[in-house]
Amino acid sequence: MLPNNFFSVKKRFLITTLLFSLFMLFGCSTSQGQVSTKTTKPDPQMLAKIESHYKKWQKTPYRFGGTTLSGSDCSGLVVNFFKNKLSKTLPRSASAQAQLGYKVTQPKAGDLVFFKTGRSQSGLHVGIYYADGKFLHASTSKGVIYSSLNEDYWKKHYWMTRRLTDG
Repeated sequence: MLPNNFFSVKKRFLITTLLFSLFMLFGCSTSQGQVSTKTTKPDPQMLAKIESHYKKWQKTPYRFGGTTLSGSDCSGLVVNFFKNKLSKTLPRSASAQAQLGYKVTQPKAGDLVFFKTGRSQSGLHVGIYYADGKFLHASTSKGVIYSSLNEDYWKKHYWMTRRLTDG
Protein backbone atom coordinates (compact mmCIF):
# COMPACT_ATOMS: atom_id res chain seq x y z
CA MET A 1 0.00 0.00 0.00
CA LEU A 2 1.28 3.51 -0.91
CA PRO A 3 1.52 6.32 1.69
CA ASN A 4 -1.14 9.07 1.47
CA ASN A 5 1.34 11.76 0.37
CA PHE A 6 3.10 9.62 -2.27
CA PHE A 7 1.51 11.38 -5.27
CA SER A 8 2.08 14.79 -3.68
CA VAL A 9 5.82 14.07 -3.27
CA LYS A 10 6.03 12.69 -6.80
CA LYS A 11 4.25 15.79 -8.16
CA ARG A 12 6.63 18.15 -6.31
CA PHE A 13 9.61 16.18 -7.60
CA LEU A 14 8.37 16.44 -11.20
CA ILE A 15 7.71 20.18 -10.91
CA THR A 16 11.12 20.80 -9.33
CA THR A 17 12.82 18.75 -12.06
CA LEU A 18 10.93 20.61 -14.78
CA LEU A 19 11.78 24.04 -13.33
CA PHE A 20 15.44 23.09 -12.94
CA SER A 21 15.55 21.84 -16.55
CA LEU A 22 13.98 25.06 -17.84
CA PHE A 23 16.42 27.15 -15.84
CA MET A 24 19.36 25.21 -17.27
CA LEU A 25 18.00 25.48 -20.79
CA PHE A 26 17.20 29.21 -20.79
CA GLY A 27 19.15 30.58 -17.86
CA CYS A 28 22.53 29.64 -19.28
CA SER A 29 22.02 30.86 -22.82
CA THR A 30 23.84 33.95 -24.04
CA SER A 31 21.89 37.10 -24.68
CA GLN A 32 21.14 37.97 -28.28
CA GLY A 33 21.52 41.63 -27.35
CA GLN A 34 25.25 41.52 -26.58
CA VAL A 35 28.21 41.88 -28.85
CA SER A 36 31.76 41.00 -28.03
CA THR A 37 34.09 43.93 -28.44
CA LYS A 38 37.06 41.59 -28.43
CA THR A 39 38.53 41.67 -31.88
CA THR A 40 41.49 40.29 -33.68
CA LYS A 41 44.15 42.72 -34.86
CA PRO A 42 42.28 45.29 -37.02
CA ASP A 43 43.01 45.47 -40.73
CA PRO A 44 44.94 48.75 -41.15
CA GLN A 45 43.63 49.25 -44.70
CA MET A 46 40.00 48.92 -43.58
CA LEU A 47 40.61 51.23 -40.62
CA ALA A 48 42.10 53.82 -43.00
CA LYS A 49 39.07 53.57 -45.28
CA ILE A 50 36.66 54.06 -42.39
CA GLU A 51 38.68 56.95 -40.97
CA SER A 52 38.87 58.59 -44.40
CA HIS A 53 35.11 58.24 -44.77
CA TYR A 54 34.60 59.78 -41.34
CA LYS A 55 36.84 62.75 -42.12
CA LYS A 56 34.82 63.49 -45.24
CA TRP A 57 31.41 63.01 -43.58
CA GLN A 58 32.01 64.19 -39.99
CA LYS A 59 30.18 67.53 -40.35
CA THR A 60 27.22 65.93 -42.09
CA PRO A 61 23.96 66.38 -40.18
CA TYR A 62 21.37 63.64 -39.85
CA ARG A 63 18.56 63.79 -42.38
CA PHE A 64 16.03 60.99 -42.76
CA GLY A 65 16.28 59.60 -46.30
CA GLY A 66 19.44 61.59 -46.97
CA THR A 67 22.44 60.19 -48.81
CA THR A 68 24.62 63.26 -49.35
CA LEU A 69 27.09 65.41 -47.42
CA SER A 70 24.32 67.95 -46.85
CA GLY A 71 22.38 65.34 -44.83
CA SER A 72 22.35 61.57 -44.42
CA ASP A 73 20.64 58.89 -42.40
CA CYS A 74 22.36 55.77 -41.09
CA SER A 75 21.78 53.50 -44.07
CA GLY A 76 22.71 56.32 -46.48
CA LEU A 77 26.08 56.66 -44.75
CA VAL A 78 26.62 52.90 -45.05
CA VAL A 79 25.62 52.86 -48.74
CA ASN A 80 28.11 55.64 -49.49
CA PHE A 81 30.92 53.96 -47.55
CA PHE A 82 30.53 50.66 -49.38
CA LYS A 83 30.15 52.35 -52.77
CA ASN A 84 33.04 54.83 -52.44
CA LYS A 85 35.51 52.85 -50.34
CA LEU A 86 34.79 49.22 -51.24
CA SER A 87 33.18 49.50 -54.70
CA LYS A 88 30.13 47.55 -53.52
CA THR A 89 26.50 48.45 -54.09
CA LEU A 90 24.22 47.92 -51.11
CA PRO A 91 20.46 48.27 -50.76
CA ARG A 92 19.29 51.62 -49.43
CA SER A 93 17.44 50.55 -46.25
CA ALA A 94 18.85 49.24 -42.97
CA SER A 95 16.34 46.37 -43.02
CA ALA A 96 17.54 45.26 -46.48
CA GLN A 97 21.19 45.66 -45.40
CA ALA A 98 20.45 43.42 -42.40
CA GLN A 99 19.76 40.55 -44.83
CA LEU A 100 23.22 40.70 -46.42
CA GLY A 101 26.36 38.76 -45.56
CA TYR A 102 26.41 36.58 -42.49
CA LYS A 103 26.09 37.01 -38.74
CA VAL A 104 29.24 37.21 -36.61
CA THR A 105 29.78 37.44 -32.86
CA GLN A 106 33.20 39.10 -32.89
CA PRO A 107 33.10 42.20 -35.07
CA LYS A 108 35.96 43.48 -37.15
CA ALA A 109 36.49 46.71 -39.03
CA GLY A 110 33.98 47.11 -41.86
CA ASP A 111 31.28 44.88 -40.36
CA LEU A 112 27.80 46.31 -40.05
CA VAL A 113 26.33 46.64 -36.55
CA PHE A 114 22.55 46.73 -36.25
CA PHE A 115 20.34 48.05 -33.49
CA LYS A 116 16.63 47.81 -32.81
CA THR A 117 15.92 51.39 -31.76
CA GLY A 118 12.25 51.61 -32.69
CA ARG A 119 13.00 54.78 -34.64
CA SER A 120 12.60 55.20 -38.40
CA GLN A 121 10.19 53.18 -40.50
CA SER A 122 11.95 49.84 -39.95
CA GLY A 123 12.86 50.48 -36.34
CA LEU A 124 16.47 49.62 -37.21
CA HIS A 125 19.70 51.60 -37.02
CA VAL A 126 22.97 50.59 -38.69
CA GLY A 127 26.60 51.60 -38.33
CA ILE A 128 30.04 50.54 -39.55
CA TYR A 129 32.23 48.82 -36.97
CA TYR A 130 35.63 50.49 -36.56
CA ALA A 131 37.66 48.95 -33.71
CA ASP A 132 37.78 48.60 -29.93
CA GLY A 133 34.00 48.70 -29.62
CA LYS A 134 33.60 51.87 -31.70
CA PHE A 135 31.37 52.24 -34.73
CA LEU A 136 30.67 54.99 -37.25
CA HIS A 137 27.06 56.01 -37.82
CA ALA A 138 24.68 58.87 -38.48
CA SER A 139 23.26 59.95 -35.12
CA THR A 140 19.85 61.60 -35.24
CA SER A 141 21.05 64.29 -32.81
CA LYS A 142 24.75 64.69 -33.65
CA GLY A 143 25.11 63.72 -37.31
CA VAL A 144 27.97 61.49 -38.42
CA ILE A 145 29.97 60.38 -35.38
CA TYR A 146 31.76 57.49 -33.72
CA SER A 147 29.94 55.89 -30.79
CA SER A 148 30.82 53.00 -28.48
CA LEU A 149 29.02 49.68 -28.25
CA ASN A 150 29.76 49.91 -24.52
CA GLU A 151 27.43 52.89 -24.05
CA ASP A 152 24.25 51.87 -22.21
CA TYR A 153 21.95 53.01 -25.02
CA TRP A 154 23.73 50.95 -27.68
CA LYS A 155 24.10 47.93 -25.38
CA LYS A 156 20.36 48.00 -24.73
CA HIS A 157 19.41 48.26 -28.42
CA TYR A 158 22.12 46.09 -30.01
CA TRP A 159 20.68 43.44 -32.33
CA MET A 160 23.44 41.84 -34.42
CA THR A 161 26.63 42.24 -36.43
CA ARG A 162 26.89 41.15 -40.05
CA ARG A 163 29.99 40.69 -42.19
CA LEU A 164 29.75 41.66 -45.83
CA THR A 165 33.44 41.76 -46.71
CA ASP A 166 35.80 38.87 -47.27
CA GLY A 167 38.93 40.58 -45.95
